Amino acid sequence: MNLTARCNGLILGALLLATPAGASAHSESHHAPATGAPAAAPVDAATVVDNFHAALTSGDTARAAEMLSEAVLIFEGGGAERSRSEYAASHLAADATFAKALPSELTRRTGGASADIAWVASEGRTRGRYKDRDVDQITTETMILRKTAGAWRIVHVHWSSRAAAAKR
Repeated sequence: MNLTARCNGLILGALLLATPAGASAHSESHHAPATGAPAAAPVDAATVVDNFHAALTSGDTARAAEMLSEAVLIFEGGGAERSRSEYAASHLAADATFAKALPSELTRRTGGASADIAWVASEGRTRGRYKDRDVDQITTETMILRKTAGAWRIVHVHWSSRAAAAKR
């Protein structure tokens, strides 16, 4: 097992064991403040996640990349990018173009933190027209962040989406 896999396993294990059930934040819209969060760490980590998405939406890929750990592991569509530089060279620009073109709505969020590790799980919906096709997707996202040198950095991202149910 390589070092990245071991670290990610340790992070996930620590989160599953150490995250109190009450340390969650829920938000009804992308711009609504988180509510129900008893500690600042989950809210601070969620702010980094929101800032990452704001940077993508504005097309500021350099700012988005700054929020990622050098060793970030990103899972999306069955594929993986295993570093910030790999993501920057492959999907970052396309993700920014997509985010800029289509409005996204955050419908639910939860998260927690323990010491220097936080997790933010978000659900949402993306609708609009992109490259001459209609898009209506239900999205899920999990981000794990680590606080280093006083700042939260995203160390793992898992994105998933599916077509929204057709209206009857």
